[in-house]
Amino acid sequence: MEYFTSRRTVRKYQNRRIDDAIIRSIISDATRCPTTGNMQLYSVVVTRDRNVIDRLAPAHFSQPALTNADVVLTVCADYNRFVRWCELRDATPGYDNFQSFMTAVLDSTIFAQQIVTIAEMRGLGTCYLGTTAYNPDLIAEVLNLPKFVVPVLTITLGYPDEEPSDCGRLPVEAVVHDEVYHDYADADIDRYYSEKEARDDSRRFVEENGKQTLAQVFTDVRYTKDACEHFSKVLLDFIRRQGFYY
Repeated sequence: MEYFTSRRTVRKYQNRRIDDAIIRSIISDATRCPTTGNMQLYSVVVTRDRNVIDRLAPAHFSQPALTNADVVLTVCADYNRFVRWCELRDATPGYDNFQSFMTAVLDSTIFAQQIVTIAEMRGLGTCYLGTTAYNPDLIAEVLNLPKFVVPVLTITLGYPDEEPSDCGRLPVEAVVHDEVYHDYADADIDRYYSEKEARDDSRRFVEENGKQTLAQVFTDVRYTKDACEHFSKVLLDFIRRQGFYY
């Protein structure tokens, strides 16, 4: 159980190659994860070629966690394979809709987390790149993704070259609701976020960004309304172009 309480995201990697057999073994083991109806509505593109990683970099804003990684895994919601199978077996698929898209996203997310857990338990460092949902069209172009395939998550892998500090988490009481959802009183919010706001790194974020509160760093700098609306349109337009109409 120590793994789960001590795990850290790693963004800096050694200049050391991971054996191909290790990567394939991690992915193979990860495919044992649960999926909807055992349909396995996911695929993963394994990228090691530096030229391809360089082409992916702009889509991920050239984050060092990507540019110095030994392996980049792009996990995709994939109905292409399942639809092709249905058609070849004289079955009529009806999966070009929101419910089906979300099913594939959930399968992909579970699969991705299984990869991360197995990789870290084997001594590798990993980092999720949230930028996958910002520029899916650019990623799809580089990786040649066909209809009914949408990139959902990107994971970078490498041997750790750092020992990241604990970034902190909300207390478990903040996320657990017994029996039914219990909405938060103002006092609850103050109590649950007090430790996060008191951290030295949080205070530094506030000061560096010229803000008054940590929440303002999120709303005014990191995840602004304008940016969220822009990337929402990019993502929704791309999902529709990939064949999911809703």
